[in-house]
Amino acid sequence: MHPDPIFEIFGHGVYLYGICMAVGIIACFGFLIFTMKVRGFNEASADMILFIGIFGTGFGIFSATLFQAVYNYIADPSAGFNLNSMTFIGGLIGGVVSFVGVYLIYIYVVRPRTSIKWLAPEFNATLTDALPFIPIGITIAHAFGRFGCFFAGCCYGKPAEWGLTCASGYSSSLHMSMDGVSVVPVQLFEMFFLLALGAVMAVLYFKFKFNYNFAVYAIAYGIWRFGIEFARADERGQFLGTALSPSQFWSIFMVLIGVGYVFLQYYVLAKNMKHPEQNLKTAKAVAEGEQVEEKAEETTKPEERELKWEPVDENGAAKTEEKKEK
Repeated sequence: MHPDPIFEIFGHGVYLYGICMAVGIIACFGFLIFTMKVRGFNEASADMILFIGIFGTGFGIFSATLFQAVYNYIADPSAGFNLNSMTFIGGLIGGVVSFVGVYLIYIYVVRPRTSIKWLAPEFNATLTDALPFIPIGITIAHAFGRFGCFFAGCCYGKPAEWGLTCASGYSSSLHMSMDGVSVVPVQLFEMFFLLALGAVMAVLYFKFKFNYNFAVYAIAYGIWRFGIEFARADERGQFLGTALSPSQFWSIFMVLIGVGYVFLQYYVLAKNMKHPEQNLKTAKAVAEGEQVEEKAEETTKPEERELKWEPVDENGAAKTEEKKEK
């Protein structure tokens, strides 16, 4: 655990939490770029997903801090409204809503009405083709983020003798300082869970062409997050006076969204998928067929031999003819 800055840039501290978060975002977009290339997304389609994804990521970070600020203000209005912490589920909700919202505005409002060519390129894939693998990228980024939580000492678990010293600061719920206290390392538990979930979704998508990974992610993480909240000891507040934490409420919402997505994908989204990977296979098959034809033509061509003029020995030819006559 290392909650203090590891170095400074222009007077601002750089934390391991921020580094882990940045590495996770870069790894997420790297995975998306790799997958879109493998699946045959053309440049226009890939750029659209990436540009809107960058906007969604930025808005998601803002949404994560906004949600947590609201929770903190409701729990203790006297502390004021401060954007100094964040919650992942708030970031996920804000990121997904902004991503889908910007995509729909661009596809159905901007693109049909623009006369600028670079704003209306030809797409061979849509968001529906990317939804099956986008959750894999999210789990990668989230896993790195939870590793950052381990270093920062936030999102810690309940005190336990067998635990790790991965908590810091003062706990208002336990009324004690958490510095040096052994706690349940829920940050690492969630990191390993996310890596395992991402691996399962990757196998489902790349090996079995499974298109319901968004539902798998929403349901699996919703159930996990609801349960792991019972092992956490950091102050997260209550949702509107209920016994549930805000994250538990949104976890139930995520599970419902995941179930609803199954029907949405089956009855609506599947019809809008362009399947660029099939076009890529067709193009490869055509190219391989052309290569086979070219090789076949080369083998059937007569060998071109160089013709050389050589002088004829008339005396020798005459003797040969005499022998044949005898």
